[in-house]
Amino acid sequence: MAPKKGAPAEEKVQLGRPGNNLKIGVVGLPNVGKSTFFNAITNSAVAAENYPFCTIDPEESRVAVPDERLDWLNEKVKPAGKTPAFLTVIDIAGLVKGAAEGAGLGNAFLSHISAVDGIFHMIRAFTDPDVVHVEGEMDPARDLEIIHNELRLKDVAMLNKYIDLNQRVIDRMGGGGSVEDKKKKDEFAIVVRVRDWVAKGNDVRKGEWSNKDIEVINSQSLLTAKPVTYLVNVSEKDYARKKNKYLLLIKKWIDENNPGDKLIPFSGVFESNLAALPDAAQRKAYTEEMKVESAFPKIITTGYDSLNLMHFFTAGEKEVRAWTCRKGAKMNEAARSIHNDIADSLIQVDVMKFDELKAAGGEAELKAAGRL
Repeated sequence: MAPKKGAPAEEKVQLGRPGNNLKIGVVGLPNVGKSTFFNAITNSAVAAENYPFCTIDPEESRVAVPDERLDWLNEKVKPAGKTPAFLTVIDIAGLVKGAAEGAGLGNAFLSHISAVDGIFHMIRAFTDPDVVHVEGEMDPARDLEIIHNELRLKDVAMLNKYIDLNQRVIDRMGGGGSVEDKKKKDEFAIVVRVRDWVAKGNDVRKGEWSNKDIEVINSQSLLTAKPVTYLVNVSEKDYARKKNKYLLLIKKWIDENNPGDKLIPFSGVFESNLAALPDAAQRKAYTEEMKVESAFPKIITTGYDSLNLMHFFTAGEKEVRAWTCRKGAKMNEAARSIHNDIADSLIQVDVMKFDELKAAGGEAELKAAGRL
């Protein structure tokens, strides 16, 4: 039924877990550079040995989301402290072919993926005789297929389990039943439809779903419903010269299978070398020598954006701070990022658009111009 003329459009429900404290997991085959990436991006000390299952328990760290607007506010206000927005990154051990059936340490690792809200899918695009490839020879398209197939197979298995548990109950209901029975039958039908979609080789996130569908999908914690950003790990030499023989092949695979997904080349070796330098001056000299910058700012902001997150700022003498909320959040929902009591009692707020604030030169000038 079409909405009544003049009626507000139905607000679209988002795929995924609601909330601001969302996490992104680094996923890929063994020995593609996940822990090296994680070590460098978080300056942590996760083991990065050259064997498939050196990372058994997922490692977690929060990384600051770079934002020039926060830096400008900090310079302008000169507060006692500055707090950026954060992205929580989880290092998940490598998946292998057959993980959905328990190969390697598959079931445990797939449960770790289930616990995150988005995926950094890392693909190896470097050759190194000292770092074995779990599948033998280099073939990034095959590697992409392996990971995606394992995630889909696990989703199909989870959905089939739900169907098997509920099929007899639904059959006994027949064509009639209560309002609650109808709700259960509708939910069951949605799960069957989603299972059929994934079984045909599709990711849940690429389907066209109604709000009712999405509410059911979100209750299932499906792996292929999570947003994906592809990180292509190239050699330091290839990163510096901005060329790699596998990149076009990987881009072609993404365009054909998951059009619209972001691809970001980076070099784990370069980032690791850069992170190991003791001060900003030496890091600046190294990037100037290599004639490239770190890919981490782009990776972090793209991952943050893929989770449908944004932030707003508060600025005062004590602190300039970025507060994370979901895109499209209403005033009270955004205020809950600060404190529940503020959200519950909030009536109105004064809001400044950053670009207008910067152009005016400050809050007083913006108020004088009537732009607050």
